[in-house]
Amino acid sequence: MNAPDQNTVADGLGYLADERYLLHNPGARHPESAQRLSAVHAALRDLGADGRWQPIRARKASLEELELVHHPRLIERVQRAANHSPAYLDSDTSVSAESYETALLAAGGVLECVDALCSGKLRRAIAFVRPPGHHAGRESARGFCLFNNVALAAVYARKKYKLERVAIVDFDVHHGDGTQAIFFEVPEVLYISTHQFPFYPGTGDFDEVGEAEGRGYTLNFPLPEGTPDACFAPIYSRIVPHVLDQYQPQLILVSAGFDGYFKDPIGGLALTQAGYGSASASLMLAADRLCQGKICFVLEGGYSLQGLRDCSRAVMAGMEQRHPREFSARESAAFREISRKAAKFSRWKW
Repeated sequence: MNAPDQNTVADGLGYLADERYLLHNPGARHPESAQRLSAVHAALRDLGADGRWQPIRARKASLEELELVHHPRLIERVQRAANHSPAYLDSDTSVSAESYETALLAAGGVLECVDALCSGKLRRAIAFVRPPGHHAGRESARGFCLFNNVALAAVYARKKYKLERVAIVDFDVHHGDGTQAIFFEVPEVLYISTHQFPFYPGTGDFDEVGEAEGRGYTLNFPLPEGTPDACFAPIYSRIVPHVLDQYQPQLILVSAGFDGYFKDPIGGLALTQAGYGSASASLMLAADRLCQGKICFVLEGGYSLQGLRDCSRAVMAGMEQRHPREFSARESAAFREISRKAAKFSRWKW
């Protein structure tokens, strides 16, 4: 075990990578496999996190906690499906006997990260959980997702720690339709997403900005197939910080999907670990400026094992820096066009 690095320990870095997340088995050929976490564990070894980062132990979310965002019918449906496994919740979301318990651990593990951040024990955290969550809605499990880990964390933080404003930023290649729907009519949670479009699940166009009191508190940046770092990273360095400065979140949660990686077998973007590292750095700098550094990255998608390893390592390397480095490439014409289109529908200025 490496001796703790005093600068890193002082920054309060924590990671969640519980071995029990390997138990969820949606099928032998399913892309959301336990091998994904094996790639993450390799990244942790590459970085030498043992001894320099504080490990976070997962716990099961309680039914009362799950019901902060999910209807009891969904919770019962997932449990019943696991009890009669193998079973499908939709055409691509399947469960094994261990899936319900593992999903409880995923949700509860992220709540443990929130507790560590909001109590001041940690400053930055990253949660390598599975199954992922951002497609799960109040009453629906879909898109490989059973319960919405990040949405639950946002509501939990508001309820337990009396936070008035939480920001969720989602850079998965797929739009987080479940997260968007849960918060579409409320201003207390700001949802910002970059994602490939048109693509599954078909939502996330520029004009989807929220409704009722939540109008303006959803901000989507749909990206065309093949989008590179030079369009993706400037969204996070030139636009998102200005939006966050205006919103003033007290906690930032990140749905960190790495399936926009250029070798991902499912996604169609052309991003690299440098682009993901830069976007993450921009979010960390915003957290340092606005909410005492309180930020938690939560794994969503990512199905290239090399991409998971490289991108996880890039994000964690940035987390170890007091002042993470952003991407320095010149912005592209595609970025300027996306910025212009998003600004037409946004309540925020940049």
